[in-house]
Amino acid sequence: MGATRLLVFVGPSGAGKTTIAHRLRAARPDRRSFSVSHTTRPMRPGEREGEDYHFVTRQAFEALRDDGGFAEWAQVHGNFYGTSVAEIERLRSAGQDMLFDIDIQGAHSLYRLYGDQTLLCFLLPPSWPVLVARLLGRGTETDETVRRRLRTARLELQGVLDSPAPWHVVVNDALDRTHAELEARLGDPVAPPSDVHNHPAVRAFLEDALADPRAV
Repeated sequence: MGATRLLVFVGPSGAGKTTIAHRLRAARPDRRSFSVSHTTRPMRPGEREGEDYHFVTRQAFEALRDDGGFAEWAQVHGNFYGTSVAEIERLRSAGQDMLFDIDIQGAHSLYRLYGDQTLLCFLLPPSWPVLVARLLGRGTETDETVRRRLRTARLELQGVLDSPAPWHVVVNDALDRTHAELEARLGDPVAPPSDVHNHPAVRAFLEDALADPRAV
């Protein structure tokens, strides 16, 4: 059994991170697991403790955080989210590759801790207009949440461009192709990262983002 890897997805809401992560998990259920995060937000209908999240109080979260118990954590819209070191070590001990859907700060934290065992993947939709259409098509987003998600998409892409860490940019324009590309990258521990500054999809996406007043 080879060394375990951490596959970290960052990208806009609407890029398909959850869908592709589930596809990768289903392809190798014996080898891949989702990392179950801690959160202080209330449990939603249909969610299960220990399966969707570890639901904890703010006091318990802060105590674990202050004790160095999180490999990465963030505050999002008033609630805390974090990946515990114990959760990662549990899955590594079981020989499991881990799938993460987190923000760019969390991705950098994992890379600092686990280095080359971490595959940083920035997942893009086919284009900025496609992203906007997907968000509006949900029918559940307010104008403010759409603006917030678009601003976050622009800032995270800029963060990838400014990052000293190696990133693999994948354009999710066809699910089967995206899955195959990620399987190939996971299977090659020395796969070269993307040249993000000269990646045509990155450049086009950023140009459209900067031109969209909702993303400012």
